[in-house]
Amino acid sequence: MDVTEIRDLAVAWLVLSVAFANLYGDLFNPFMMGVSVLTVGIGFLLHELAHRVVARRFGLRAYFKAYYNYLGFAFLLSFAGFIFAAPGAVYTEGRRTARQQMLISVAGPVTNIVLGVLFLFFPGIVGDIGHRINIWLALFNMIPVGGLDGQSIYRYSKPVFAAVIITAAVLFLL
Repeated sequence: MDVTEIRDLAVAWLVLSVAFANLYGDLFNPFMMGVSVLTVGIGFLLHELAHRVVARRFGLRAYFKAYYNYLGFAFLLSFAGFIFAAPGAVYTEGRRTARQQMLISVAGPVTNIVLGVLFLFFPGIVGDIGHRINIWLALFNMIPVGGLDGQSIYRYSKPVFAAVIITAAVLFLL
């Protein structure tokens, strides 16, 4: 991992954490900031790293690049009570099959689902926010439009797409 990628991941983690802490209503509360860093930040970071790890397992060059304009937009929207989070993406280079691309894409939402389940075992607000935000991240990323994971998953395997959506939707109701 080079310095630019580490910087982009760190800035995206920080801005998303601040935006969600603001969304939760208390940007200057150290506890809420900590909850946000833990729940949102780790969910975002592990989601992106999952894409990167799977892509590299297929022999591809893979790196995260932050979208600074979208990060600023997410922060500003948090004051309106909503966040559209598109902090950046893992870019991959090299030849891959459609199945490999689907596996790279599904790695992020599945990571958020696993984290969402794990957060069910945390007490109080940390567990509640960690569960909800990670399941929401999985659902959001499964929207089958360009730039989101759902597009390549839907294109390659409608059963995998449906399984991830249904799992996340059921877990969101918990």
